Amino acid sequence: MAIHYFAQKMWGIKMSSLLAEIFEDKKLVKKIKRRLPYLFQLAELESSRAGRTGMEVGSVREKIIVALLIYKFGEANVETEIPITEPEVDAKLFGEPISVKTVTGKGFGGVKLIWTVDAQKAKEFRESYHPRCDILLVRIKWGDLGGFYYIPSEAQKRLFDKIGRQDYIKLPKVG
Repeated sequence: MAIHYFAQKMWGIKMSSLLAEIFEDKKLVKKIKRRLPYLFQLAELESSRAGRTGMEVGSVREKIIVALLIYKFGEANVETEIPITEPEVDAKLFGEPISVKTVTGKGFGGVKLIWTVDAQKAKEFRESYHPRCDILLVRIKWGDLGGFYYIPSEAQKRLFDKIGRQDYIKLPKVG
């Protein structure tokens, strides 16, 4: 598993000193590389029925990453009581919002910003969305090299402004 800080070279953006600790703590990085794949495998087993992984696996994986934040920074510094209706924010670290995203597969087609099947709500979301919190992204590639990435909100905002709303957010197919 690769552990990276995205946007440092590309955009020259400095990493949050808090989240930098995860990526700079060699002992923790070693533990993440060793244990995260195993924990994610357990999450898939727990979220499977009839040999198929259910979409709830994302929530289980998210809890694993939030547990990592609690392990590193302490329970008092990680707020987990975030309403399920709150878009993008999965936890708060020292009061700052964090979004946790996990993706599985060989290709990289993007991540879901919001869960909805309502085409109108998806359009409304796209028209009002602007990146507002750092992302911890885990890419799972079973049998290959996955990765754990930190994408600061500043890098997201720069990309959003550069390519525009329409290219940044791809709406799902209707139906």
